[in-house]
Amino acid sequence: MQESGEMYLETILVLSREKDAVRAIDDGQKMGYSKPSVSRALAKLRADGYLLVDGNGYLRLTDKGSAIAEKIYERHHVLSELLTWIGVSPETAAEDACRIEHVISDETFNAVKKSIRHL
Repeated sequence: MQESGEMYLETILVLSREKDAVRAIDDGQKMGYSKPSVSRALAKLRADGYLLVDGNGYLRLTDKGSAIAEKIYERHHVLSELLTWIGVSPETAAEDACRIEHVISDETFNAVKKSIRHL
């Protein structure tokens, strides 16, 4: 999956924790994307089995989509905390974690988590 797809899934996950129902417009506003861009991306995620949209336009992650969203969200959280802990400002840490979370290997991320537990 491409980084943009992961970002959409992660954003839907975060929004679903903040509010009872999430619509495409909520996702687009949070990410700062245009309605046509959001529509195309969500249609692809839906076609690939990561997302369901009900008759009212509410978005719901499938198990497959939720697994990816949770993985990316965990990476973002752990990496942000680590970067902040080593002295990076919270704003920069969050921005950098957002970029790193999509390219870091499972092996490296698991080693980072293991190391953090020892600190």
